[in-house]
Amino acid sequence: MTIKLEKETQKQAIDSIQRYFDLNMEERIGNLQATALLDFLLEEIGPSIYNQAVRDAQEQMQLRVQELDIEVHEDEFSYWQNQKKRR
Repeated sequence: MTIKLEKETQKQAIDSIQRYFDLNMEERIGNLQATALLDFLLEEIGPSIYNQAVRDAQEQMQLRVQELDIEVHEDEFSYWQNQKKRR
């Protein structure tokens, strides 16, 4: 699965890469180089991050599903017990 960023997100990421290089590296990085680096990171590392996010989401969903029976459970065959309470 190819990870594509929205235009504005991609622009912000490229600006961030350039800023990082300006502050932390001896050489500046141009727009083309920053775009190439971002493309590399998205292709090489992006799937690992994406897959971890999917695993995290699955885990959270499983926890919610496990709690579902507690949240929506109804006692069965409770008519006679309810009748006793009403008297």
